[in-house]
Amino acid sequence: MIFLTVGTQKFQFNRLLAAVDLLVEKRLIREPVIAQTGCSTYRPRNFEAVDFMEKENFEMAVRQCSLLITHGGVGTILSGLGAQKKIIVVPRRKAFGEHVDDHQMEIAERFEKMGYLRVCWKMGDLLSCYESMETFTCRSLEADFSETARFINQYLGWIE
Repeated sequence: MIFLTVGTQKFQFNRLLAAVDLLVEKRLIREPVIAQTGCSTYRPRNFEAVDFMEKENFEMAVRQCSLLITHGGVGTILSGLGAQKKIIVVPRRKAFGEHVDDHQMEIAERFEKMGYLRVCWKMGDLLSCYESMETFTCRSLEADFSETARFINQYLGWIE
């Protein structure tokens, strides 16, 4: 099962939901997909979706999925890494009204450079990114959590 989550921010992420819906419709993604759609207005036709999940249900979906497709939220990324899941991050973009700035691109880029996940930079590349996950081996979070924690703290401005 693929778990698709776009977070709980007040912004929509219709672009990602529609892209996954189309890939499922075309049977290019054949695994079942379950999504948490947050404040998005797009309603998937080809997979199960709820607006918001209770914390326990969210955590269970992360534990049970074979692949996590998510926005660039640090909390969701860390949940997936903690559960040792393969992760595709699709950063929200300011240009599409998905967030107030492009900080998710910076977060995604850093996690990808450290070998933890794959980033889909253009929605048109989502299928190839998905297909590449079959052979992708992600770096274990336990490998060097101090580097990750230092990056997050630095990003949040807690350390220089």
